[in-house]
Amino acid sequence: MTPPDGSLVDGIPADRVGVRDRGLHYGDGLFETLAVRAGEPLNWEAHLERLEEGGRRLSLPVPPADLLLDEVRRVSGGVDRCVVKLILTRGEGGRGYRPPDEARARRIVIASPWPDYPPERFDRGIQVRLCRVRLGRNPALAGLKHLGRLEQVLARAEWSDPEIHEGLMLDEPGHPVEGTMSNLFLVRGDGMLTADLSAAGVAGVMRRRVLEAAAGLGIEVVVRELTMEDICRASEAFFCNSLIGLWPVRRWLLEPVLEHDDWPLTRRLRNRLLEQGWLP
Repeated sequence: MTPPDGSLVDGIPADRVGVRDRGLHYGDGLFETLAVRAGEPLNWEAHLERLEEGGRRLSLPVPPADLLLDEVRRVSGGVDRCVVKLILTRGEGGRGYRPPDEARARRIVIASPWPDYPPERFDRGIQVRLCRVRLGRNPALAGLKHLGRLEQVLARAEWSDPEIHEGLMLDEPGHPVEGTMSNLFLVRGDGMLTADLSAAGVAGVMRRRVLEAAAGLGIEVVVRELTMEDICRASEAFFCNSLIGLWPVRRWLLEPVLEHDDWPLTRRLRNRLLEQGWLP
């Protein structure tokens, strides 16, 4: 069933915005991608907190939470499961980079069918390639889910092989940071490593949930700059986001190729996330 009011712009059913919208011109805005079940977005509070943090850092006023939640429910009502993309732009403005003195966020809420992610991507693991495009380092934007995603667009355009499920992105100095659409965790012994996102990358909501689940299980997670040696020495690795949940890595298409055939700690974490109701 197609969700009613498939898209809203400032609360009105619509499928287009004005040509002077600053999101279109400059990527001036933020977004959240929500997994929605029976009209209710999973991990809503965590998504909202990230959106509000992004609004604070971009000086972009975030609309009231109850208004946003109501619009998410409107576009997703009537279906068991779907994806809702919530976009905030700085609205329309004249020519030039300077933001309007009194900005008002434009709300764009779009419902889409649930993606066809086969369950074997968790059961059997995924293949991951190394992307040529690298992430720029910019502490002013690091961690934010802002609209400027050209690095990810170019990286994802590097392959069309359906047997490759994700690409590893490095920053400019060559540190592994994340996937094109996901965050990365590496397992070493009884603990884990994940990238420091203070200079590059997106602070994913599922990454946050994994950190919380690991703390609840007594699993130590070290957050620091990663190296390619860390990947080579890891006994397990997985990528995560709000839609895929956790995808363990079966094969790294590196030189040499690295293989994993079991991921007990990843399974333990996934079970914890399922118990908490945090997975789609």
